[in-house]
Amino acid sequence: MSQFSRRDFLAASLAATGTAFSLDEWACANQADTTRNPNLHIAAFRFDVSPPKGHSLCGGWIKPVVGYDDSLEAIGYVLLGAGKPIVVCAVDWTGLLNDAHIAWRTALAEAAGTTIDRVAVQCVHQHNAPFACLNAEQIILEQGDLPHIVELDFFNECLDKARKAVTAALPKAEPVTHVAHSQGKVDKVASNRRIDRDKNGKIVRMRGSSCKDETLRSMTEGTIDPFLKTIAFYNKDKKLVSCHYYSTHPMSYYGDGRVSSDFTGIARKQRQQEEPGCTHIYFTGCAGNVSAGKYNDGTKPLRGILAKRIYDGIIASEKGLKPEPVGQLTWKTHDILPPVRSTFSVEELTKTISNKDNSVVNRNRPSYTLAWLQRVEKKIPITLSSLQMNDIKTLHLPAESFIEYQLRAQSIQPDQFIATAAYGDGGPWYIPVAEEYPAGGYEVSVAFCDPGIDAVMTQGMKSLLDS
Repeated sequence: MSQFSRRDFLAASLAATGTAFSLDEWACANQADTTRNPNLHIAAFRFDVSPPKGHSLCGGWIKPVVGYDDSLEAIGYVLLGAGKPIVVCAVDWTGLLNDAHIAWRTALAEAAGTTIDRVAVQCVHQHNAPFACLNAEQIILEQGDLPHIVELDFFNECLDKARKAVTAALPKAEPVTHVAHSQGKVDKVASNRRIDRDKNGKIVRMRGSSCKDETLRSMTEGTIDPFLKTIAFYNKDKKLVSCHYYSTHPMSYYGDGRVSSDFTGIARKQRQQEEPGCTHIYFTGCAGNVSAGKYNDGTKPLRGILAKRIYDGIIASEKGLKPEPVGQLTWKTHDILPPVRSTFSVEELTKTISNKDNSVVNRNRPSYTLAWLQRVEKKIPITLSSLQMNDIKTLHLPAESFIEYQLRAQSIQPDQFIATAAYGDGGPWYIPVAEEYPAGGYEVSVAFCDPGIDAVMTQGMKSLLDS
């Protein structure tokens, strides 16, 4: 089903690092590469990843593309001068899962002259956008009557654009002498989705990305991270790249077939227009259980209002930026193999996908589950990673991780500035924390891993963040 294998993936990483570990030992190994007083350069890149008309959106179970409100982009940077190049990229797609995520990392690595263990690709998670899983696409193609998950010609075209964009950017790399960090509070955007519970703590109703129920909207924000964080790279006093991190589902409304980067993308584009000489990148943090539902009734005017609030958060965060010389730079990785829920049956999933009486959504979605089970059986790991400069640390996590992971990461190193980007490899779908499994609710019902994922993720974060 795939040109990618665990052996190919890990062998490439092993060859690049020169480690003596065996392939099996590598599966959950830690890697760290520190450069002191690095001679850094940065090359920013961007390219359009808007799907063509008729292409599936959000996995094929909402209206396909009929038009465009604004474009989707992939935006990132290549850091040079600290060992092999490091690539970090944000993509305006719902998700990149399994082999699709590995394919993106491989393409960017090839173009940058590095290895995939030094590439992080994170999705922003808009829903009027592609939700790409090559493995699930192969599964549904075998049915003959289901809409595409992602069209392969378009997917490969995006990989070609990625290679060309990085190749064109490298000769234009500029020196990085300073780095800065700050944060600003965002008002009236994020709210916890899992807020309505019975006396036993069970989820009664979910407050989604939009919510028309005034009772649910009147309830408390719940557990969120109210701060938008910014990390910026400078050549002396010239700001080159500004990376913004905030945790919420980034949808105001969707399902109308009109492609949009939605309110977070609109805010980013406004800031980019104001500062054309600096590349602005937006990352969605751990937002598996966080959305704008308290402040969004789903009507169209709310998109612009939410965009303005994110934009204000970016401005507030950037006001506090104070560049300091880069003293050292570290790139760390940690591979995990999350435990699969024992309730899943390959036979039952296959029957559900093949049952033509089921709706498209109830046939396409199980294809993602089956793809994940097949991946875990092959022991193809997920890579967590972290870029660390001075007292600044980024954290790149997979899928729809709950906000508690982001807050936990900050508690692991409270004296450090930690900016978290989730929605990396989306293979596991939702990643709740262990204590939320007994509460049930939508997110838990569609999580592919059992509660043991909590310990695996937490250990991975500790390995990355501990000095």
